[in-house]
This record gives sequence, C-alpha cells and structure tokens, in this order.
Amino acid sequence: MSEVNNAFLLNELQDQFSANIFSVEEPYGMLTIEISKDINLALLTFLNKHPQIQMQFLTDVCGIHHPDLKGKELAVVYHLHSLVNNLRLRVKCHMSIDAPQINSITSIYSAANWQERETYDFFGIEFIGHPNLKRILNVDEMDYFPMRKEFPLEDPTRTDKNDNYFGR
Repeated sequence: MSEVNNAFLLNELQDQFSANIFSVEEPYGMLTIEISKDINLALLTFLNKHPQIQMQFLTDVCGIHHPDLKGKELAVVYHLHSLVNNLRLRVKCHMSIDAPQINSITSIYSAANWQERETYDFFGIEFIGHPNLKRILNVDEMDYFPMRKEFPLEDPTRTDKNDNYFGR
C-alpha cells in the first residue's frame, strides 16, 4: 500500500476525473483543484468512499464572488480533510452568476447542511437537492445577497463624515 500524500491523491483524482479537472495548485502544501461544477457530487463521493484516501471530514463550504471573471463570477469552495492520513484538499467549482446552481453534498456530508444554507444566504448559490435550502442568518424578505460585490463599500451620499478626518 502506497503512502497517501498530495501526489497519490492527485494521481487518483486524475485517473478518475482528468477531463473535469481544470487546474491544480499546491499553495502552502495544500492541494487545490478546480473542477467542473457538474461532477462535484461524484468527485466528493469518490474521495469520501475511497479506501485509502478517506476524505471523511468536511471542514468548510464557502462561496466566492469574482465580478470580473465572465462566466465564472461565482464559486463554491470545499475544504476536506482526511483525518486518517492527515491530508487536506481544497476543491473549487466556478459557475456563471446567471446560473448559480450546484449539486448539494448533504447526502455525503451532513455537516454541509448549514454551510450550504449560509453560502446560499450570502451569495445566492442554489444547492440542488438540499433538504431545506432557505436563509439561515438574514431575514427571508431580503432580496439581495450581501457578500456579492455589487454595492460600493461606502455610501457616496453620506454627509455626516468629513473625508479630511480619514486621510483622504
């Protein structure tokens, strides 16, 4: 049995999903792959059930908004950990802001439930197959997604502050 490390993990992933892995990086020793959003369920199931890899701990699910990347404005990022092998993996899935949908992974990792709800709540990414996809922190009446970079950082109409005090 070979040692389970980043090279072994990448080799196993490329054997199974090479056509759907778009990029591979290793910042600070953490293997990071970008995949097609259409295979997130298959790839994460493979990692979870693989007898040697055993990526059975979901550390995080989060969203990203890149307004300047046409056709790839939104992304879901998964952080996984194999406790048995002390090995971590980051998986990125980009999608268009016009079709912000991806398969839910709650059938693989029950911990994804609230994390997917939070990502939906703040970025508007819909998780298909989620058992209870609704806002978790913001009010239901909210008609926008606050973590998207669609609004200016400051209100230009404010008159109660003097920019001279802020070094501008």
